Amino acid sequence: MVGVIADTHGLLRQEAIAALAGVQRILHAGDVGGAAVLAGLSSIAPVEAVFGNVDDVHDPALAAVRVVTLGGVEIHVSHGHELGRPTPELALRRYRGDVIIFGHTHKAVIVRDGGRIAFNPGAAGPRRFDIVPSVARMTITAGDPPTIEVELISLG
Repeated sequence: MVGVIADTHGLLRQEAIAALAGVQRILHAGDVGGAAVLAGLSSIAPVEAVFGNVDDVHDPALAAVRVVTLGGVEIHVSHGHELGRPTPELALRRYRGDVIIFGHTHKAVIVRDGGRIAFNPGAAGPRRFDIVPSVARMTITAGDPPTIEVELISLG
């Protein structure tokens, strides 16, 4: 199981820690907001993170893009600000991969297009824009092709 989080903006909520407990890997889709967030997440599972528009692009812990293959599934992670106003449809057109993960909009959304999925886990940090904070858990089950399930988890 993979934990997916974005837009923490320096705040790692106890509810997010509880929601991600037990995952084998955590993917952070940017606007991390500092090393303390990554350290807290690393106490749960190994973390791969990208930078967002409020992060230090020179932080060696953050990349512009991460492409991770898990269980035969190629996962593309970027913050989404590079797309302007990211949507799942735009991300699916722009990027390769079986799963496209992005943040930036703070709005949790999942779109399936054939065998591909694009999603935003929502913002897990300080509450903004009248949106309830959330994270996601992604389960990849072996098969030909593998099955991918994404669950959004409200932190409110």
